[in-house]
Amino acid sequence: MASADSHYASKEIKEWQIKWVHDPGDNGFNVPAPDQGEWISTGADPGMTELPNGVSSAWTRIELPAFKYVTPAVYIKTLYALHVKVYIEDRMVFEDDRSYIKDNFSLLVPLSADDDGKTMYIWTSTLQDRIGIKEPAVIGEYSDLVRGYIKNGLIDVILGGAFVFVAVVLFVCGFFLDREHFHIAASLSVVIAATGVLSITYSPFIYTFYSSLGALSVIFLDLGLLSLLPALTYLFENIFGSGRFSIIRRFRIFQTAYSLFCILCMIVNTLSGNRFVEFYYFVSATVIGFIMIIQFILLIAYVIAYSIKGNKDAIIFAVGFGTAALTGVSELIWYYVKSGNYDLFYWKWALVVFILSLIIILGRRLALNHRQVVKYSRELELFNNELQRSEKMEIISELAASVAHEVRNPLQVTRGFLQLLSEKSSGSEEQYLSMALSELDRAANIITDFLTFAKPEFEQISILNVQDEFKHIESIMLPLCHLNGGRMIMEAGEGLWVRGNSSKFKQAFINIIKNSIESLGDEGTIHMIAYGVGDKVYIHIKDDGEGMDQEVLNRLGEPYFSNKTKGTGLGLMVTFRIIESMQGEIHFESQKGAGTESVTMLPLADAPEGSGSL
Repeated sequence: MASADSHYASKEIKEWQIKWVHDPGDNGFNVPAPDQGEWISTGADPGMTELPNGVSSAWTRIELPAFKYVTPAVYIKTLYALHVKVYIEDRMVFEDDRSYIKDNFSLLVPLSADDDGKTMYIWTSTLQDRIGIKEPAVIGEYSDLVRGYIKNGLIDVILGGAFVFVAVVLFVCGFFLDREHFHIAASLSVVIAATGVLSITYSPFIYTFYSSLGALSVIFLDLGLLSLLPALTYLFENIFGSGRFSIIRRFRIFQTAYSLFCILCMIVNTLSGNRFVEFYYFVSATVIGFIMIIQFILLIAYVIAYSIKGNKDAIIFAVGFGTAALTGVSELIWYYVKSGNYDLFYWKWALVVFILSLIIILGRRLALNHRQVVKYSRELELFNNELQRSEKMEIISELAASVAHEVRNPLQVTRGFLQLLSEKSSGSEEQYLSMALSELDRAANIITDFLTFAKPEFEQISILNVQDEFKHIESIMLPLCHLNGGRMIMEAGEGLWVRGNSSKFKQAFINIIKNSIESLGDEGTIHMIAYGVGDKVYIHIKDDGEGMDQEVLNRLGEPYFSNKTKGTGLGLMVTFRIIESMQGEIHFESQKGAGTESVTMLPLADAPEGSGSL
């Protein structure tokens, strides 16, 4: 609205008259006289724009009100016609003739100051079922009206351009995805690009400011629609599958074939100068409409079925597609209720919601794929570490067995001679020989650990009662625990049985408990807990000693690693090998200054006959 002294507010012209042209020879060259023929006052009633049978053109007469605009103009937002001529009295001020089927005009007609109170005549001709002015005309300053004139349909072009840009980016990014996700990304790109093309080519902006490209725009409008439908079905197929009896895949093949047939008809009609336009309109509009209805029903039925099964992608698809379908159907119904006097508008915004739902589905798929890749990478890393550990253990086992067998015999002979000498010695010599025998015994124990590590298989396997085994272990380790100022608490449930060798079982847990005792300070507590869950027996050895940092914790069980100054690391190596041979698992949890806990998981065995256990 103008606010300067030389400007006045724009005014709506809500009343005009229309005269149907029954003479086929009237081409709009001669303005009819005011009293010539029957002029019908229509006002703003859009129902009066319906064409009578046998009529394809009409005259519209608008009485311009008195005005004092500096640069006056008349703005008509929507005018239905294919050929338009505008006169001020008998002076032609505008003419446009379209050779393509797009009857939505937007007019901005400049006036002169001398046109104050004169009559405007508009001659319109069409091949469609609607004609004339849809909304009230507006008269005002040219500078005020031109903004609305330019903006009419511009948002559609901007939205469509954004769609096309997103589609290109998505298609390029699709080449960096795997084969499955590339097909989804590529088909989604086609859907988005086709939607963008439809938004651009349906907009009146193109036909108003680039009328020379109108025929090409109509072609791209058809191409966008003919590519959108099969691409949407293909995208659905890639996300949810072909459906029962491969109905989705077969329908997609039919759609693709029919779209190619329509494109062929379009080429023939274009090259023939629109000689087959009626047939082409039938196959590309009427039949396509029925195919769209079938497609909507088919996809919605499958989406509902998948949603009932709890498929989250189907629920997201249902929200987006349902929004688009409901909006499209509602607008089509309203279009027919208004007898064609309505331009579809909200469908493109509904498609934005639908496209966003498709992008969300693709994002979910990519996120899930990423999580699976990360999971597989971690599993591969663990498998690789385990393989390297197994290879190292195999080499060390062979070396340990060889060395142990070769060294044990000389040690036994040496011990025998030292024992004979000690029986005949006295004083300091006897003391030295006793120390030598003690060190030889320690070396023998180390060799025994080597052999256990190298060959953990059990010679005698039996069904062990965990509670009884731990009572025995407690009686062995309790004196050592008391000497270090600690105490032991045992909580072992009844009816817990495992398969293994009793001495090896005790050796494994004595090694763990011994380490816990040595980690206690002046006082502390060691908890031994055993319980069953399902077909597993869980054994916890927990202390409140000095604990370990993460670096030391990660190296537990490595060959010859020990966090003790005099340790060899063989104790935990043997423990790991024994638990592994019993088809079990063991892991440690520790925090510096807060203690350490070992968790061992062993298969639960059936109770032996006569044990009294169920």
